[in-house]
Amino acid sequence: MGASIINISDATFEEEVLKSKVPVLVDFWAVWCVPCQMIAPHLDHIAEAYSDKIKVVKLNVDENMKTSSRYGIRGIPTLLLFKEGELKETMVGALPQDKIIEVISKFL
Repeated sequence: MGASIINISDATFEEEVLKSKVPVLVDFWAVWCVPCQMIAPHLDHIAEAYSDKIKVVKLNVDENMKTSSRYGIRGIPTLLLFKEGELKETMVGALPQDKIIEVISKFL
């Protein structure tokens, strides 16, 4: 698995997230969202540091409203952690990197 973040869409969500063999951290974001840009380096670091244990993906809420509404995304950035196709954790806002790692570590 590569260490880079994968951009997904409504069309690829099930394959990339729900059918993944490893836990998946989904970043619900938008281009205009400043807090989303603030946490992007944290997510890049996590994708690289944990590339063998977790997949990090990004879903643009403006372009993929079906998945966003399915999971009740109201504020961004919102990070959802899935394991074996099941939603395990929800994190809302520009959280510090160590807090994100603390949450995902419980599922690795």
